[in-house]
Amino acid sequence: MSPKQRSAQVFGFILAMVLLLVMTTGLAEGRTQEEERIEEAIRAFEEILDLPEEGMPEYLLKECHGIAIIPSVVKVAYGIGAQYGKGVVLLRRERGWSSPAFIRLIGGSAGWQIGIQKSDIILVFKTPKSVENITHGKITLGADMSVAAGPVGRRAEASTDLDLEAEILSYAKTKGLFAGVSIKGASIQIDHEANEGFYDDYGVSARDILIRDRVRPPRAARKLMRLLNSYTHDPRLL
Repeated sequence: MSPKQRSAQVFGFILAMVLLLVMTTGLAEGRTQEEERIEEAIRAFEEILDLPEEGMPEYLLKECHGIAIIPSVVKVAYGIGAQYGKGVVLLRRERGWSSPAFIRLIGGSAGWQIGIQKSDIILVFKTPKSVENITHGKITLGADMSVAAGPVGRRAEASTDLDLEAEILSYAKTKGLFAGVSIKGASIQIDHEANEGFYDDYGVSARDILIRDRVRPPRAARKLMRLLNSYTHDPRLL
């Protein structure tokens, strides 16, 4: 077996482990998978915002054009790695945040890494184009869109650092130990099946949800939208 074939086998095994860990996570009684994903997104968002020193500055929410919340991203590696997670993305509009569209984060990584990690990840989109590109179906972080670690701390101010010129800023809250954490190279894909099921609308697209506003948000979605509006300080939308 060639080294390339061996690496492909190892990557396939690692990806299978990641998917197994994600699939065996239990659902709360009485909730659909999509409702549970939104509840987990709410938890992850609140926990990252509430970190006193390492949290995300609130000013970013007032200036950003969109946000993706991907709770409990699982990454497994032994030399090479794979990661997988499910979450939501929302677009910030003049009249408040859009309904959430469901997404998946899938990726691999090279370099020496070993371990299992579970992280809550938030991506802040700094330009309208960066959010709109997701609606096309798939983007690769670091290739299609530039990504960098965002500034931390509630009182952090806007910086002229070159890293902050990235189109997407990333935040992560890790539950474990890992060497070489990175989301560059991972892809964000629209979860069409989840969107159709949650909005009970066959063929509904991410553009219908985020830009065209053609769906009526269920109660679980409105809860997340109100939470985001509360951080952008618009009392009319609460």
